[in-house]
Amino acid sequence: MMYEIRLHSRGGQGGVTAARLLAVAAFRDCKYATACPFYGAERRGAPVVSFVRISDEPIRVYSQIREPDLVVVLDASIMDVVDPLYGLKPGGTVLLNSTHEQGINDFRICTVDLTGIAISLDLIIAGSPILNTPVLGALAKLGIVSFDSVKDAISEAFADERNITAAERAYREMVV
Repeated sequence: MMYEIRLHSRGGQGGVTAARLLAVAAFRDCKYATACPFYGAERRGAPVVSFVRISDEPIRVYSQIREPDLVVVLDASIMDVVDPLYGLKPGGTVLLNSTHEQGINDFRICTVDLTGIAISLDLIIAGSPILNTPVLGALAKLGIVSFDSVKDAISEAFADERNITAAERAYREMVV
């Protein structure tokens, strides 16, 4: 079975990197995975969408995901610009960077303060909290990939141990 994830972020938050690292973690879990960003000539702060497919079988499609099983929203303000829930499968899951649950019906809602975690650890580049490593911890808690594989993928990409700490905190603090 293929599991499809759509990540909504803003340029500079790390959404594209999160998708790539999630695919690496899935690969480390002996799964097939693809990561595909979708953006044009956007600048820092503009909406960006990334797609990840994870499967036990080879993946033969590399395109946008229109009917995801999971939607990740790294910046709730994006919901004022686009509809990240569009096409989400019935009973699908929404992982939201928020300090409180949003009024979203018909879906499983999971919240975690990714921004607060990044700021508390000073994971900030050019004034923007970096959310890619904490969100990987939250995705591991959902069982998308193992936490050990998340740590390995993060360690391969970043030498700074604060990134592992951010993932650990998100894993512990996410409300499911």
